[in-house]
Amino acid sequence: MSDIKEHCGLFGVYGCEDAAERVYYGLYSLQHRGEESAGIASTNGKDIVFYKGMGLVSEVIKPHMFKILKNPIAIGHVRYSTIGSSNIGNAQPLVVDYYKGKVAVAHNGQLTNAKRLREEFEANGSIFHTTSDTEVIVHLMAKPLNMMQKNLSLVLQQLRGAFSLLFLTPEEMVGVRDPHGFRPLSIGRLNDGYVMASETCALDQVGAEYIRDINPGEAVYVGKDGIRSEYYCPQKQIKPAFCVFELVYFSRPDSKIYGESVHLFRKRLGARLAKESPVEADVVISVPEGGNSAAIGYSHTSGIPFDRGFIRNHYVGRTFTLPEQERRHRIVELKLNALKETVDGKRVIVIDDSIVRGTTSRSRFGLLRKAGAKEIHVRISCPPHRYPCYYGIDFQQKGELLAANRSLEEIRQYLNVESLCYLSVEGMMSCATQPRQYFCNACFTNNYPTPIEEETKKLTERKVDGEVEKLLKL
Repeated sequence: MSDIKEHCGLFGVYGCEDAAERVYYGLYSLQHRGEESAGIASTNGKDIVFYKGMGLVSEVIKPHMFKILKNPIAIGHVRYSTIGSSNIGNAQPLVVDYYKGKVAVAHNGQLTNAKRLREEFEANGSIFHTTSDTEVIVHLMAKPLNMMQKNLSLVLQQLRGAFSLLFLTPEEMVGVRDPHGFRPLSIGRLNDGYVMASETCALDQVGAEYIRDINPGEAVYVGKDGIRSEYYCPQKQIKPAFCVFELVYFSRPDSKIYGESVHLFRKRLGARLAKESPVEADVVISVPEGGNSAAIGYSHTSGIPFDRGFIRNHYVGRTFTLPEQERRHRIVELKLNALKETVDGKRVIVIDDSIVRGTTSRSRFGLLRKAGAKEIHVRISCPPHRYPCYYGIDFQQKGELLAANRSLEEIRQYLNVESLCYLSVEGMMSCATQPRQYFCNACFTNNYPTPIEEETKKLTERKVDGEVEKLLKL
């Protein structure tokens, strides 16, 4: 198997004549969750048709394809890889034909026992066609004992790690979250049908009314007889561990996930950051788009005026979700330009949502220096990333994390700024309205909510790219 990867966006529609077109617009709203590939699968109740390809939603799905995909039930997926290579074979939804008929599967997350399960299947003669951990799920579905079941419970009980899933069969659409609920998945109502989405902003896009989140350990089946719910694991195994980095970085500010308004959560992060790390300055600016909400909160609490310090080129995608480190580094200066009128001769506080690898941050702050900033004070609205994520976010090699083996002062010198402060773990967790124990913050604390198999750790270990190593060397 290649590198383990998977942080993606899911969207599904049941009971609308133009379901595939609705999925298309829903995926548009989730494009920030993955720019490598996109796909849509739909059914007329008898067969499943699909189309997927490499690139953005608008590049993959063209208007003439809606004639082929036009059916009352459809699911879609946008992907950036965390397990599996970036190629068309790993694009989703994954559509297979097995004993019970056709099924399409779309996955957001990462299975921590995928390698072991795959090796067991291969030892018994199974053939895999992709390097994605998602394919393990359909092999489990095809096992004789599992095929005898009317639901997915036996299959889901064998999965470990992070998985929010959408299944599509000719008869129904199914939404699933793992017992910890690492990744979000919501249900909405659209006329007489239903919608499932990774973020509520996608529900808004198609005019759906938010109903609720699918709960950890829950599978929701939508079919001709309506909607039904079941919990596929014992209640004692359901232990919420919502990914806090979804709120800090990944999700759109206009979404509501885990019961939290993303925008308001980030404003609270900024306000807390201003209290923890005050500094005398003339202006507060943000690194768009992720730092915007936190910068507003910092400005309001500190009393220092907020202004635009960077202008973003919207025709360049997110650098963090791109798979190649070299490409991330080269794109950064195309993505942003410093606004000289705001920063020239000023003491500038720069609010960013995170510093993971550090290469793009160093380039951004260099732009401010070129534009005449007198002082640059960096404030990060989350704690330092010191540990890998094994639940579906693409920082799985500790050697790539800037803060893993470096002091705060070493990082400050590397970034070439006057001061640097991160938000504390306690400060970050205090900004959530739900209990602290409901969140996973393992990438900051090393407190993983599930056991990580040694084979999974080994699978994600690789030598740091030569250019990254050079850039991170202090």
